[in-house]
Amino acid sequence: MNYDVIIIGAGPGGIFSAYELSKLCPDMKVAVFEAGHALSKRKCPIDGKKIKTCISCKSCSIMSGFGGAGAFSDGKYNITNDFGGTLYEYIGKKQALELMRYVDEINMKYGGEGTKLYSTAGSKFKKICIQNDLHLLDASVRHLGTDINYVVLENLYEYLKDKADFYFDTPVEKIEIGEGEYKIICGDKSYTCKKCIISVGRSGSKWMETVCRELDIPTKSNRVDIGVRVELPAEVFTHLTDELYESKIVYRTEKYGDKVRTFCMNPKGAVVNENTNGIITVNGHSYEDPAKQTENTNFALLVAKHFSEPFKDSNGYGESIARLSNMLGGGVLVQRFGDLIRGKRSTQNRIDESFVTPTLNATPGDLSLVLPKRILDGIIEMIYALDKVAPGTANEDTLLYGVEVKFYNMEVEVNENLQTKHDGLYIIGDGSGITHSLSHASASGVHVVRNIAENM
Repeated sequence: MNYDVIIIGAGPGGIFSAYELSKLCPDMKVAVFEAGHALSKRKCPIDGKKIKTCISCKSCSIMSGFGGAGAFSDGKYNITNDFGGTLYEYIGKKQALELMRYVDEINMKYGGEGTKLYSTAGSKFKKICIQNDLHLLDASVRHLGTDINYVVLENLYEYLKDKADFYFDTPVEKIEIGEGEYKIICGDKSYTCKKCIISVGRSGSKWMETVCRELDIPTKSNRVDIGVRVELPAEVFTHLTDELYESKIVYRTEKYGDKVRTFCMNPKGAVVNENTNGIITVNGHSYEDPAKQTENTNFALLVAKHFSEPFKDSNGYGESIARLSNMLGGGVLVQRFGDLIRGKRSTQNRIDESFVTPTLNATPGDLSLVLPKRILDGIIEMIYALDKVAPGTANEDTLLYGVEVKFYNMEVEVNENLQTKHDGLYIIGDGSGITHSLSHASASGVHVVRNIAENM
């Protein structure tokens, strides 16, 4: 099969690439290849009753499929250059924000209308945070919620399905460069195209490294974020979440000078498992529908680690820590903050007697046996710092789930059009190591297609 454009990956970057192609280049023949399932078939088998823990499905429905890992990740679109990636370094701050706002308009058009756009601009909490040596980052946040995000994705697929050929459950094994074209190999079949857009997300990081090595595309080491997911009564953070919803707060530790940050805050949400390359880690979701909300709020506390000579495998380091957690707990571990401070392993008894009811069925354990001391010390410091602006954060029964790891792809060398040294081969989204969020990944897809359209 011959195509004008082949998109590898149906996450946010791939979806918005296909959408923009349908608008600017409607006569082009487009195909989208996705290793995971169609949206309607994405369902995690964990039901909390018959199946309580990850069973390592061949394709993880939480991480892969139409919508990417973002399909079930709370639907938060952060419109900012302060975090979420370094797209602005390639295309400029003004254009990056304009593209993110354009993505927001599309989401509103396809089912997101009526959802709230939060902003930290002029917030009184910025002053309160600074007074306590915490730093609230600037952002506008569109919260769709996992439920409304699903509706938006359904509507986008309904629109796109007749404008591009979608190949689900079809992992791309290899990309070969021909004369003026690219050959995409999937099992015993191959497809050719003039332009190829790669958007494989964080879960495609290992595959992306292989492709870059085979096609001699330069890369450089990126960071890995390691930490825990905190779960506590929603009331503790309502004064922040009611006004800001997502508060990105950064703290520099006194002991080591490391930066610890909050990430992916889910008011009245639930803690969930993730399966990345066979490793079970933890994440969080929340819903717009009040009927699906819980009594708890959860968020991640993460410490970024960069490595240089002689060790450069940041992801390998994160994987080894996550595997240790899986070894001790058969998956995710959970520990009361009070137990951690006293050097005690949490037991099922103490979890059951806690005033905070866990939303994830995790194994009670001791996170100090898993997380490196430097990272754990930083997290404990951050919890006490947050307790000053949100009293109750450092309560005995605050739950810590571990480990949460955010893997980033090696940063791929691309130009201002996100094109590699090979003409017509683009790498976008979180798989490029450049973007780390739904909004930035989506914007990168739009940017690439506009460049393709301009040079037709």
